[in-house]
Amino acid sequence: MAFYKMLDNTALFLVPTPIGNLADMSFRAIEVLKTVDLILAEDTRTSGFLLKHYEIHTPMKSFHAHNEHQQTGVVIKKLEEGIKIALISDAGSPGISDPGYLLAKSALDAQFQIEALPGPTALIPAIIKSGFPNNRFVFEGFLPQKKGRTSRINSLKNEERTLIFYESPHRILKTLMQFEGAFGEDRKVSVSRELSKKFEQTINGSLSSVRAHFESHKPKGEFVIVLSGNAIK
Repeated sequence: MAFYKMLDNTALFLVPTPIGNLADMSFRAIEVLKTVDLILAEDTRTSGFLLKHYEIHTPMKSFHAHNEHQQTGVVIKKLEEGIKIALISDAGSPGISDPGYLLAKSALDAQFQIEALPGPTALIPAIIKSGFPNNRFVFEGFLPQKKGRTSRINSLKNEERTLIFYESPHRILKTLMQFEGAFGEDRKVSVSRELSKKFEQTINGSLSSVRAHFESHKPKGEFVIVLSGNAIK
């Protein structure tokens, strides 16, 4: 049975896209993107490669962190006109450290049916392969770049659950050094980069040893930091 027969009561679809490996795109995600009337993409150039690969010809419109407040009202009006819309981000699941929350909330407030497809997100494989407890964890996403950064880190000193952070290559060393100062150099950490891609790598060890590794190996790619929780005393 073609999936399009299930679309009748849904107006907005939140569709995950691969975090690196195009083969991680689900059959259902492809069919939804082929069936809707419009795709909202964080970066139409980046998403264009994905859509071309899977021969998806649905029109795209830009929807990103810098225009989502302006465009959300426009999208709601399109939903009111009966246009079926899918939201995708550059990689992973919409709303997880990417635009999506505001649109989903606004659509629900306007009484529209939303469907969120399951799919790729970097935090889950990172915590699973870390070896740290994953029955309970705290996802912090990206830390504030400036204001509030230190206080956010310090507020997590006594957190006993596993902590997960996203980080960019040019801030990974700074973050690990700040974590050493706040959590201690012996706190265990697992740092994964380029998950699902050709040069995927995970470095496990103490904060000091992992920091030393990236001081001698230039950080490249997108990072997920999985930090062990504060041991119960």
